[in-house]
Amino acid sequence: MKLQLVQMEGQNAFTAYGEGYVSVNAIRHTSNLVVLPDRLIPDWTQASFATLNVTDFELLASLDAEIVLLGTGNQLRFPRPELLRPLIQAQKGLEVMDIQAACRTYNVLVSEGRKVAAGLIFD
Repeated sequence: MKLQLVQMEGQNAFTAYGEGYVSVNAIRHTSNLVVLPDRLIPDWTQASFATLNVTDFELLASLDAEIVLLGTGNQLRFPRPELLRPLIQAQKGLEVMDIQAACRTYNVLVSEGRKVAAGLIFD
């Protein structure tokens, strides 16, 4: 699916997504990554959803974002509660959704000027 964007010049935005990929600024990505308005963190984690660990969430908690979107592949899955501790301690919001919803939600939040990070797990 292609996404039509409100003007977000100079900021990362999802421009397309499909089975096993997302495009950020028209560049295709097929492995786990974190997207922020001003930078990308490719290969954020080598973990699958089932093997996510606290270190993965510590990185998310350290980012300059008020809300973290966790895209959990093609279906909605919730991480184990103990993994959320770094985000709770950092007082960061977390929304869990499938990758497609994370892409759409990220674009809306960035267009509103919000500090957001999207961590995507291709699993």
